[in-house]
Amino acid sequence: MNPGALLPLAVAVLCTLPFALAQVIPSVDRVLTRLSIHAFGDYVDEFRSEHPQRQAALRAAHAPASYREYGARSFVYALLGGFVGSVTGVYLIWAVLTGLSIDAATLRSSLPDLLAPLSAIAAVGNATPATLLGLLLVSGLTLGVVFGGITYWLRWWYPGYVASRRARAIEASLPSTVAFCYALSRSGMEFTEAIRIVARNGDAYGQAAAEFDVAVTNMDAFGMDVTAALQLMGRRTASDQFREFTENLVSVLQSGHSLSEFLERQYHDYQEEAESQQESILNMLATLAEAYVTVLVAGPLFLITILVVIGFSVGDTVDSLRAVIYVILPFGNLAFVVYLSTVTDSINPGRSNQPSEGALGPGSRATLPDGGSVVTGASALGDGHVDPVDGSLSPTRHRLAIYERLRWVRGVLASPFRTLLDRPDRLLWVTLPLAAVIVLLLIPRALEAGITAIEDALVVLALVVMGSYAVVYERHRYRISAIERAVPDLLDRLSSVNEAGMSVIASVDRVRQSDLGVLDDELDRVWADVRWGADLQTSLWRFEHRVRTRAVSRMVTLLTEAMNASGDLATVLRIASRQASADLRLDRERKQVMTEYMVVVYVSFLVFIFIIAVLSAYLLPSLPTESVTEATGQQLDGPIAALGTTDTDVYMTLFYHATVIQGATSGFVAGQLASGDLRSGAKHATLMTFIAFVLFTLVL
Repeated sequence: MNPGALLPLAVAVLCTLPFALAQVIPSVDRVLTRLSIHAFGDYVDEFRSEHPQRQAALRAAHAPASYREYGARSFVYALLGGFVGSVTGVYLIWAVLTGLSIDAATLRSSLPDLLAPLSAIAAVGNATPATLLGLLLVSGLTLGVVFGGITYWLRWWYPGYVASRRARAIEASLPSTVAFCYALSRSGMEFTEAIRIVARNGDAYGQAAAEFDVAVTNMDAFGMDVTAALQLMGRRTASDQFREFTENLVSVLQSGHSLSEFLERQYHDYQEEAESQQESILNMLATLAEAYVTVLVAGPLFLITILVVIGFSVGDTVDSLRAVIYVILPFGNLAFVVYLSTVTDSINPGRSNQPSEGALGPGSRATLPDGGSVVTGASALGDGHVDPVDGSLSPTRHRLAIYERLRWVRGVLASPFRTLLDRPDRLLWVTLPLAAVIVLLLIPRALEAGITAIEDALVVLALVVMGSYAVVYERHRYRISAIERAVPDLLDRLSSVNEAGMSVIASVDRVRQSDLGVLDDELDRVWADVRWGADLQTSLWRFEHRVRTRAVSRMVTLLTEAMNASGDLATVLRIASRQASADLRLDRERKQVMTEYMVVVYVSFLVFIFIIAVLSAYLLPSLPTESVTEATGQQLDGPIAALGTTDTDVYMTLFYHATVIQGATSGFVAGQLASGDLRSGAKHATLMTFIAFVLFTLVL
């Protein structure tokens, strides 16, 4: 092979290097942005008026780039995609032809005379520079144009996709956000201050808080009044429902009508809308569950059965079986999971219950190892610690900033088990690399004896990875669910005690003596902080940091802000209690209905594995083999002859792989149907895969 033939491939890889570095090095990203704008910025501006939808999508997606910058970089990415696609396409085709043992002469004989020069692609490794250049030019005019066009289209499709996801998240969090604003308005707080509080609590109120943050930024940075800021926010939002709410809100503010009455009406309307939307989504999930059983369980099972019968009676169908088992089963289930996630996101958005790690953002609260509360980010640096020329931090402040970014690493090393229970996904940081190392160690054995020699080890490895994650995640989810079930009761009791005339602190003391389940110990710690001299607000902040759930974050935010506005919290707490109870009721109804769909998936998997077991236990052993033919001394003719040469071990291996793949994929589908979260499918996937493994290793 001529080493110079790989030069174009090396150049293509080097061209992608700056774009990869731009993802982690800001200075490289700035250089690429400036070069892109210098090359294509004027062209993008020239046709700006012809693409208003693209500008609206960028604003709705909250893209951190202007239209000029994003469009210029899209052209650069398209050129890169076209060049890399044309070069790698040539080498991929050459690799496929080499793997299939198709040489240039064979390819030339099968091509028309007009396309005969393209047969040189089968000999790229030994091609002359002129031949290689010709192939690259042809590839650039074909594959390059296709890859470049796809890249450019994807760049402009992505903002619309992000905007649609944001719209669903906004509409899902809107009822709780309106309830929060309604509760604060009843406490006597000004509406501008209420939306500032919502904007500061993105962890609790999701994308709706991000929309209000746009209005707050326009008021603070550009001096807009509240109505103008809300109008601009409404025009640029991704959600039609939120846009309608904003328009009605602006009308109320301009007319001088009662804001509390308006928010109360909106609160009840959105509750009814949430119930109606959940009902329609559950009906859709019922249809999807039936479609899944029909298309991805019964369909492949029917194909497998038919192909096995045809293979035994007519001819070899092993390749077709492999296509069904290794292509249709996994990729069909993957496509279904992706589509199902777009549906379940509407009823289960923003499942992250923890604040961001490391830096929490400018001016946000962080908790010290002793439980103390500090302010992180830019507000913690104060004035006089930044160089006025280049804006760099002083050495001490620079070290402090590094400490803030790496503080979470110290927390992980100090208490790894608590970290895993708080964030189960981190377990995969350990188990997946270990599993990859073990697989690499097993590869030499597979090359010597075939993949069947290590298939049991691979299944056991997958069971360990999925099973360990399932245990940690289910423990985490049980804790979150128990806390969220206790929050409405806590709010209701605090409201009742406060209505009786007790102060907020006395109400907390009285309520902590009652039975609140998992919150009993946490409330005792809150009271211990108060007795040791901490104010109630700081104690609640520490409580929020320890528990780390969205429901508790909303409750603490409402309590602390309402205490600053008014000492009478009974009405505010009652509103929050009703909202939390409504959310809990919807969640309970949703889980009850979705559990039925999970049972459907289990039944379909058991039917699948039963049919495969019958084929393996009764059909395969009853077929005549070569030993039977030799013993009788008779030569069979016609279709019966095919039975005598059937390799039952191949079919048993295919059946084994089919049940394992179907078990793993059906498990994750069952989890997503049952809870709306793919991660909860780990336990179902582990159980179904274990059933398939035991059936084929111990029973059959």
